[in-house]
Amino acid sequence: MDKVMSDKKVIILYILPAFLLLIVLVYVPIVLTGYYGLTRWDGIGEREFIGLANYTRLMSDGMFWRSAYHSFLLAVFSLLSLIGYLIISMVLAGKIKGADLFRKIYLIPMLLSSVAIAQLWMRIYHPTNGVLNRFLTSIGVDNPPLWLADTNIVLFAIFIPIIWQYAGFYILIYYAALKNVPNELVEAAKIDGATPWQIGYKIKLPLISGVIKVTIVLAVVGSLKYFDLIYVMTDGGPNGASEVMASYMYKQAFRTYNFGYGSAVGFFLLVLSLVVTWLIRKATTSKEDEVQY
Repeated sequence: MDKVMSDKKVIILYILPAFLLLIVLVYVPIVLTGYYGLTRWDGIGEREFIGLANYTRLMSDGMFWRSAYHSFLLAVFSLLSLIGYLIISMVLAGKIKGADLFRKIYLIPMLLSSVAIAQLWMRIYHPTNGVLNRFLTSIGVDNPPLWLADTNIVLFAIFIPIIWQYAGFYILIYYAALKNVPNELVEAAKIDGATPWQIGYKIKLPLISGVIKVTIVLAVVGSLKYFDLIYVMTDGGPNGASEVMASYMYKQAFRTYNFGYGSAVGFFLLVLSLVVTWLIRKATTSKEDEVQY
């Protein structure tokens, strides 16, 4: 077996199918999207090459920059939510009663599709029959908010189910990383008189810093390209108050049939995600070697 796996031809043969799929399903669409962004095209007729006209229009498109601002807010909320996920993971990784039950509860959103989650929260936010407004009415609130119809609060109302949707995913990642921290280090710190706060901040966090960096990238980039739950719950409304870059791209391409401009938005989103990923990696890279254990 070792002789076979040391043969370069065999290695290439094993890698080739996945490599071809990667090219066809990832890199070719990226190149085509970049090309379509340089054209005026309705998706059916002839394509007209117009150079950077779509990108020039993008720079002065107020609705696009408004949607970009909403995506930025979602990224900020996602980053802040990571702190809560990490704290919950540290509690669950400790020896507390019911930890297994709580882990299962937090994983429930991962088992549901985005459409199911959207339908669930739309019923929670319903202005008259929703659980939330019924509760507010029962405690004396005369005019509870129209959560998905008020332009001032709709964006933040949508952020809550998004954060809830991905709670189990990040908690599971942090929990697995914390369980890999050597127990000997924790016990030694306890013997030396370290408090639980000191153990978490000075021992556990440095040891899982690599995992934290990965989750920061996942949270930010995922927020920039988020689409499905917002599309189902509000379709970017009311009046564009919950529009994000991905939903704006979809509307340009498949609602107005402006595939050239929609492709320009999509390619800009790709470049932005790559730049943000690079900036995060630069900002979180330490000159010191990563802790090994």
